[in-house]
Amino acid sequence: MDYVPEGDLQQAIGANVARIRRERGLSQERLAHEVLGLSLRYVADIEAGRRNMTVRVLERLAESLGVEPLELLKGEE
Repeated sequence: MDYVPEGDLQQAIGANVARIRRERGLSQERLAHEVLGLSLRYVADIEAGRRNMTVRVLERLAESLGVEPLELLKGEE
């Protein structure tokens, strides 16, 4: 399993969240409001790699997407 360099971590997490969210058929709005209880802007910023989040938010994202938190940290394979 390849993990991303530190400087690219936010971008990798965002890309993984967006990819998995789309695979699950969730909109950003539904994931943000109904599943996580976060703002749409917050989730959009995560997916764009502009948001540095807490470990707890990372755990909540992973749980809501049905993956392990480490899955969100992976680089491209």
